[in-house]
Amino acid sequence: MHALKGVDFDLNTGECVALLGENGAGKSTLIKVLGGAHEPEEGMIEVEGKERRFSGPLDSLEAGVAIIYQEFNLVPGLSAAENIFLGIEPSNYGWVRKSEQNIRAMETFQRIGAEIDPKILCDQLTIAQKQLVEIAKALVRDAKILVMDEPSAALTKKEVEQLYLLVDDLKSKGIGIVYVSHRLEEVERLADRAVVMRDGERVGELSREELSRGKIIELMVGRSMDREFPSHTRNIGKVRLRVNSLRRGKKVRGVSLEVRAGEIVALTGLVGAGRTETGRLIFGADSREGGEIELDGRKLELRNPSDAIKEGICLLTEDRKEQGLILGLSVQENFGLPNLERFSRSGWIDQKRERASFSRFVEQIRIKISGPAQLAGQLSGGNQQKVVLAKWLERNAEVLIFDEPTRGIDVGAKFEIYQWMNRLADQGKAILMISSELPEVLGMSDRILVMKEGEVRGEVENGEGITQEKLIALAIGEKERAA
Repeated sequence: MHALKGVDFDLNTGECVALLGENGAGKSTLIKVLGGAHEPEEGMIEVEGKERRFSGPLDSLEAGVAIIYQEFNLVPGLSAAENIFLGIEPSNYGWVRKSEQNIRAMETFQRIGAEIDPKILCDQLTIAQKQLVEIAKALVRDAKILVMDEPSAALTKKEVEQLYLLVDDLKSKGIGIVYVSHRLEEVERLADRAVVMRDGERVGELSREELSRGKIIELMVGRSMDREFPSHTRNIGKVRLRVNSLRRGKKVRGVSLEVRAGEIVALTGLVGAGRTETGRLIFGADSREGGEIELDGRKLELRNPSDAIKEGICLLTEDRKEQGLILGLSVQENFGLPNLERFSRSGWIDQKRERASFSRFVEQIRIKISGPAQLAGQLSGGNQQKVVLAKWLERNAEVLIFDEPTRGIDVGAKFEIYQWMNRLADQGKAILMISSELPEVLGMSDRILVMKEGEVRGEVENGEGITQEKLIALAIGEKERAA
């Protein structure tokens, strides 16, 4: 199985080329080849007309290629300036000229419009600021090509707008940008061209004039998709999950909500509104200061996630890599962790039984793995999310909390996750979907709760007349309740 199969890719000075494809299409492998992390078995890399061979990341940097990965390569305990000049510090006889280092770091920040103190430690920076430090690192090394891997994945809407302006500015300075993103609206806004990959091959290219969601999706998945969200008619029953006056500090202030059998309720709002914190309280991941949680009319005492899981409440976390999976364990071991009592006899795990159950879900959910022993950290984002989903499906949970269920996932995998959410609703499960993606909120939910400053500020039945603009108005406006 080849991760890349004779891929041709070109980039011009001052151009932004979007690199697109489903999870597992080969984008990450191509990025690692460009960054010197992987050596190609065949083919040639040429920078400014000169053939280059990258045996490691330093070779790539020396050729003027800089990679900004989703997981930043920063040392948390060092300052912004120290991270920028790490390995190329201005020095005299082994002593770093820190004053000069800070001045040059400040000049680089000013060049990209970043208001960051060069002396601040990187572990005190926001995600957006860390990204700017990574870009500054590339610029002081005179990078001519900047590869940005899902740069907006954890940014707020305002920070994304600033990212757009920064990309425009870098292009105007002659820097070529390879932009990898699953957010098609960003591609339409930024890209001069789009190169699409599928199954390790380049399957097409779209010019600026040809860029449209429909054409991009069709090339990515290899088939025409009439809609981004599966059509569905739900049979909604009685209330299953009821939350009354849930409280924890200033993050969650008296939240009450209900989710009925067969219903998908969306919980949305601006960043910091308290959505994820509410989900964690329901799951027992954080201790609540007040409030009650009921399942099928029965009051629950949830002291921790184990209690919630035993009661039939499961959480697909916002950050699957940090909280949803143990990346150093195999996919089968991750699947089995919350289900050990099902696969254990007299303290021993029946691996044959565990493997048989996992294999069933691999086929049903279409998880792309080399085998059950493959490490979870080696999977694409979409397949990681499917493994998390599989372990909760094995639990047969009654309440499922999906926190940002499709963040960093391609359109094909998104559609499959949406289909499974619909199937679970058909089975009478209660689903609470926490999402900042308003098209997803409108496309999947039956009812929408909008949070602001730890409170539910609005509730609307989804349907005709409900728009993104109305939801944003609720998110920034005063408390109101609409039918």
